[in-house]
Amino acid sequence: MTATLTITDGLAAIALDRPKAHNALDATTKVALAEAVTAAGADPAVRAVLLTANGRNFCVGQDLGEHVAALEADPSTAMDTVVEHYNPLIRAVRDIAVPVVVGIQGACVGAGLGLALAADIRIAAGSASFATAFTGIGLASDSGLSHTLVAALGPSRAMGLMLLGDKVTAQQAADWGLVHRVVDDQLVASTAHEIAARLAAGPTVAYTQVKQLVRASDTGLSDALDREALAQALLGSTADHKAAVDAFLAKRAPEFAGR
Repeated sequence: MTATLTITDGLAAIALDRPKAHNALDATTKVALAEAVTAAGADPAVRAVLLTANGRNFCVGQDLGEHVAALEADPSTAMDTVVEHYNPLIRAVRDIAVPVVVGIQGACVGAGLGLALAADIRIAAGSASFATAFTGIGLASDSGLSHTLVAALGPSRAMGLMLLGDKVTAQQAADWGLVHRVVDDQLVASTAHEIAARLAAGPTVAYTQVKQLVRASDTGLSDALDREALAQALLGSTADHKAAVDAFLAKRAPEFAGR
């Protein structure tokens, strides 16, 4: 398998597993990853998702060897993978109702960056680096980068990265808000897992509402106020909210059941 899925205590751990190819995305890997993401998103027992990659690099994007073979076979269909594989994969990650955490080491490039930006929280190793890479081979972008990169960085920095293809260090990524936290290389896996496990034990319904509110934040303040009112009305009647209030009054830590 080029992507694995393990579910334990409400946490779905998905790992890219093509380390010798730096987790480049060939058709087999894209299908396996999409299947794992879809299965995690559809499982009602899953309360958080952790996405990592085995090996030195998180993901260097499209497998160029496979792409060259596709061009040689039929240039008119060589880019069909965008519609057939990348778009469904990014939508699947983006549509997961529960929090998605990504642990990133080494290179996170092209569609690998698109994959990481489709998640909610990104933890980067100090040695991690980020780049769009597409214009370097005469392409624009896919995997949602024209949206997610602009949302993360604003149009000016996103435009510069997409046109120039410059590499961004982990510290730059943190300074710009591209990642949530930078940790020592040997701690990235454990830190990402710790955060994902914490989310898996948290108020799941509230997290789902937070994701929806943030994702819709570009529609204006008035709409945001209305959506927040609806979300709070829903959450005010949840078991998790009652348990947290009871725990606060009893001066103890709350335990969330995710409902």
